[in-house]
Amino acid sequence: MESDEGEKLRDAILDLLNKRGEGKSICPSEAARQAFPEGWRCRMAKCREIARDLAREGKIEICQSGEPVAPDQTLRGPIRLR
Repeated sequence: MESDEGEKLRDAILDLLNKRGEGKSICPSEAARQAFPEGWRCRMAKCREIARDLAREGKIEICQSGEPVAPDQTLRGPIRLR
């Protein structure tokens, strides 16, 4: 079972992507800021972890340089979620 923190981040990711529309992307920091306006930076690692879980479930894609990447590969640098 996910923690309350994880559930908030998961909900924020899915909510933002739904509002943005199909084919559009978000930065993970947008979800962290929506879920935790105060202290969002310290939750970025958890947000990326939740994004990986969602990608494994086939609910979102993780992209780098506009291209989808496998959720289990090493990710360095900026990512986008769509």
